[in-house]
Amino acid sequence: MSLAVLSSRALVGLQAPEVCVEVHLANGLPAFTLVGLPDVEVREARDRVRAALQTGQFEFPQRRITVNLAPADLPKEGGCFDLPIALGILAASGQIPAEALAGYEFAGELSLTGELRPVRGALALARQAAGSGRRLILPTANAAEAALVDGLVLLPAASLLDVAAHLCGHTPLAPYAGAPLLAEVSYPDLADVKGQSQARRALEVAASGQHSLLLFGPPGTGKSMLAQRLPGLLPPMNDDEALESAAIQSVEGSFRPELWGARPIRSPHHSASSAALVGGGGTPRPGEISLAHNGVLFLDELPEFDRRVLEALREPLETGHITISRAARRAEFPARFQLLAAMNPCPCGYHGHPDGRCRCSPDQIARYRNKLSGPLLDRIDLLLEVPALPASDLQSAAAGESTASVRKRVEQTWTRQLIRQGKPNARLAGGEIEQWCRPETKGAQLLQTAIDRLGLSARGYHRILKVARTIADMNAADTVGAAHVAEAIQSRRGLTEFV
Repeated sequence: MSLAVLSSRALVGLQAPEVCVEVHLANGLPAFTLVGLPDVEVREARDRVRAALQTGQFEFPQRRITVNLAPADLPKEGGCFDLPIALGILAASGQIPAEALAGYEFAGELSLTGELRPVRGALALARQAAGSGRRLILPTANAAEAALVDGLVLLPAASLLDVAAHLCGHTPLAPYAGAPLLAEVSYPDLADVKGQSQARRALEVAASGQHSLLLFGPPGTGKSMLAQRLPGLLPPMNDDEALESAAIQSVEGSFRPELWGARPIRSPHHSASSAALVGGGGTPRPGEISLAHNGVLFLDELPEFDRRVLEALREPLETGHITISRAARRAEFPARFQLLAAMNPCPCGYHGHPDGRCRCSPDQIARYRNKLSGPLLDRIDLLLEVPALPASDLQSAAAGESTASVRKRVEQTWTRQLIRQGKPNARLAGGEIEQWCRPETKGAQLLQTAIDRLGLSARGYHRILKVARTIADMNAADTVGAAHVAEAIQSRRGLTEFV
């Protein structure tokens, strides 16, 4: 038979659409042609496949070989098509039975020795393959990652020879039976933070409602230390959330099975570009905000980021997703992250320090803070000053409450929100805010006074209501009282100083 047809998959964002690999052998001068919008990595498969077949003692046909990757208008990238192309040549030349290819999907990069190397995005490929009802053959190195998908018959293989022996019926591949490598997730303990009771309270409020938080204060006061402990306060992810976060990391190439279920925390350097933060490239890849999906995005030294980079955060903070459009390609990635930022109060960092070390002029301080635009600050729910602690307090202060005990309270608060409205308070919008966050009479009066004095926007008004609702949930209160509104206003009023 001079024609063979196999199934594989391409990566487009988080999706893995099916690709039909068609291999045809014709008479004529020897040639090896790849069509179907392949990129450089795919076109280089010709040399890898030729060497792998010859090394494995297979016959490489001296005929006109045409490989079509359909659909023709879908861009193909990566080395995952090496294995199906090699098997297609073997089937078309009669070295393996072509009818044995039905019911399988293939993905894998070939070395020159015929060994199978891992491919990027194996988890996304496995998610889509599970819905097709076909069995998936992929490199052994990707097995633990792909095994996280339920309902998938997974056949890991170490080399091209193993796959050929399986298809010929000589040595069947054994389905992957090993349990996914899952370890108990551990986070830094909040008990390591001494003092800073207000900061610990703000951290718990932020975790309880998934609110964004901005910490400011002199260097060395524990802002980064507090930020690193926020993911540990969040409730464990369910299977769907964990799978979605893992799929994004798999597409980016950084997923590790032993971190399954761990809340991600991303801390990009302030020199990061807009494309690094939100995603981009000729072939759209996820950025830091998508890699922080279902976790925390920590931006240290916030004013040091380029203003255009920070402005790119405005839309995903509201919508929970990011769409990356290029001339020929378009991809959408989820970006439902919790923003946690930290900054100094002035360029030197010591404005308001008890030692009076700050020498910055008012104009310098104003220019420094004005790097943060009003629309961006308007999307931040909480702001807290983290003051410098005296040395005596650091030496005498006892260990604080542990992460485990705080997480229990956060889980109880989350449970109340999910039972009542099916989502965290930070994601409430429009009529949901009016339905679930309406304060009592005294709280409404207090909020009206705050609007007049602080000049709050409609977005700021709604964010105070959502924070107040979270504080009420933490106190197991059915209604939002004046005390809850007062604490929410207090946690936000500092934002007006930066606008």
